[in-house]
Amino acid sequence: MRKIVFYRLKNNECPVENFLESLSNKQVEKVFFVLELIETIDVVPRKFFKKLEATDDIWEVRVQYGNNIFRLFGFFVGNDLIVLNHAFTKKTQKVPNKEIKIAEQRKKDYFSKRR
Repeated sequence: MRKIVFYRLKNNECPVENFLESLSNKQVEKVFFVLELIETIDVVPRKFFKKLEATDDIWEVRVQYGNNIFRLFGFFVGNDLIVLNHAFTKKTQKVPNKEIKIAEQRKKDYFSKRR
């Protein structure tokens, strides 16, 4: 079983929590429904969770609610811990490179703090 945690910045701010606070209650419910699937199902459908190509092992949580598409980025620590470190509303077909760069930088920061 996987466990999902949210990354915190040096000032203890949590980018994913901040993003979730900007959503409606129903949108947040859908996000947590998908996160629970990822934590509890052995083989998660790619519709909800997939590794992003050409990245530093960044994984994407995929949530759609009505016409809104949300993405939460993160990475694995070991086999079972997922650290979600970035979230945004997707407005284009392709994932914007700047969003991936933010997730990759926060991943580097996370591992540099663990040494």
